[in-house]
Amino acid sequence: MLLRYDAPGGVETMVRELTRVLVARGETVRVYASDLYDEGRWIRRQDPSTEVDGVPVERFPVYRRLLPGLTLPLLPGLISRLRLDSPEILHAHSHRYGHVLQVAAVAEAQDIPLVVSTHYHPADRAEPPLKRGLLRVQDHLFGMTAYRRASALVVESAFEARQVSDFAPGNKIRVIPPGIDLDAWGHLPSPEAARQRTGLPSRYLLFSGRLARNKGLPFLLEGFSRVPPSQRIPLVLMGRDWGMENTLRAEARQRGLAKEVIFLGERPDPEEYRATFAGAEAFVLPSEYEAFGLVLLEAMASGLPILATRVGGVPEVVGEGGAALLVPYGDHGALVVALTDLLGDPGRRKALSDRGRERVRAFTWRRTGEAFQALYRSL
Repeated sequence: MLLRYDAPGGVETMVRELTRVLVARGETVRVYASDLYDEGRWIRRQDPSTEVDGVPVERFPVYRRLLPGLTLPLLPGLISRLRLDSPEILHAHSHRYGHVLQVAAVAEAQDIPLVVSTHYHPADRAEPPLKRGLLRVQDHLFGMTAYRRASALVVESAFEARQVSDFAPGNKIRVIPPGIDLDAWGHLPSPEAARQRTGLPSRYLLFSGRLARNKGLPFLLEGFSRVPPSQRIPLVLMGRDWGMENTLRAEARQRGLAKEVIFLGERPDPEEYRATFAGAEAFVLPSEYEAFGLVLLEAMASGLPILATRVGGVPEVVGEGGAALLVPYGDHGALVVALTDLLGDPGRRKALSDRGRERVRAFTWRRTGEAFQALYRSL
């Protein structure tokens, strides 16, 4: 159970890939989701599919929250449908969402084992103190209700486990990282062929993700503007706008970067998406927080050297072997030094690329699926 299915996003990708692995391993899976396609802009599906990858999908209407970011979106009809279907095991995704409470209520009433993948994200630093406090209250309310009822709580990194254990039963927490399709990412076009397909410059830095507040893009633009113009190459921002694009465009113009920052938008075609990675010189992820950072696996599989902020689960993903340059979030001086180093030292880029390709072999969807299947069976 999750809010959006067959839609862009890290949680959505993880659930779809997990579903594929479970079905391939002989399990019967049914997905429950809302009729929403884009949560940021509240876009509903016009023609919601009832089957994806051969798996049945039940979709329910969802209504806008009265207080965005605080009140919980609920799915009318979900509880009655789950009671009717009476699954052998329930698995809900995300934190501070009403459907998690709904699924927990069914699990309690019908004594069904419940797994919750939290995908936990603390309140953004930009939020006012009152809202941060209210979100923290929600954390503890979930810990006292849905998470106490859950049979297991799954997180993606040890860092996320420590965060969740502040308000949820620590003895129920399991760490299962997501994965990547190494076969698909192992057959990328050459950089030249990739750039011909995408129409992008011969050299560019790449960011991929939502254009959202928590992704640290203003921090990146300020640091990028401090790099000497002779050393800069274009910066490509690929991803769906979550309310930040106009602000970022204005900031790029203000800093004299209008011609150097390319807003690529979303690339839903998987081959074009991967080609954008294949043609890049390096990858940057300046986030304020990442529970895991699935896109880091994509960058490593593409052989891209990575510059990222040392936040959340990022250090665990890239490992201690130097598969990325890591800087503190908000430290512009460190960011400028790292950007200059990354752009000016081909040997350093090659070393980061080699370490990343080696590191990413530890993450596969098959391994993730096997871990979840073993957890389900243990319950």
